[in-house]
Amino acid sequence: MAEIDALPFAFAFKPGTMALVVIDMQRDFAEPGGFGASLGNDVSRITAIVPTVKKLIEGFRAARLPVIHTMECHRSDLSDLPPAKRNRGNPSIRIGDIGPMGRVLISGEPGTAILDELAPLPGEIVIEKPGKGAFHATSFGEDLKRLGVEQLVFAGVTTEVCVQTTMREANDRGYECLLAEDATESYFAEFKTAALAMIRAQGAIVGWTATTDQVLEGIANAQS
Repeated sequence: MAEIDALPFAFAFKPGTMALVVIDMQRDFAEPGGFGASLGNDVSRITAIVPTVKKLIEGFRAARLPVIHTMECHRSDLSDLPPAKRNRGNPSIRIGDIGPMGRVLISGEPGTAILDELAPLPGEIVIEKPGKGAFHATSFGEDLKRLGVEQLVFAGVTTEVCVQTTMREANDRGYECLLAEDATESYFAEFKTAALAMIRAQGAIVGWTATTDQVLEGIANAQS
């Protein structure tokens, strides 16, 4: 049986049924002047993982395994943006407002775009999601069924919010989930640490974690 060295124990890899899901690697979350920075966050923590995420994406492409990208964004008329989300807290810029990179988290705006280094290739699925999880109000679930996917490797941001939410949604739907721990990040180091512990607690109650190199080595060994 093919395996990926992981925590809390080895992840049994099923060749041909795995896909990579890259969560919300967008300009608004990773670049100065974006929405993340407007909330007072250190976006350099996000940009630091870009080379690792790129390596993971390229490894899946080389193995001819699906790569799926998500973008958190809303319709221009804000019809899919609940007031409870838009009005939360006291940010200097709210979702839908005009910022340095266009309207914040609105589909089609420059700041909503995925970082150039990680841009989807033609034919790769891009999920525009109005919520934290990728299953809510999207075609994500149908896309996974169409592809015959049973296992998901996750990367992206932020670990404790959109990444963990989507992993939990996937786990509830019967998918086996593995998080590439060096290809995910939070604005808060302690939040990432806590999320990783929660994911793999109690015998991988939500999923497994492994490094990018461990994931790619396991895939390579299975295909050799």
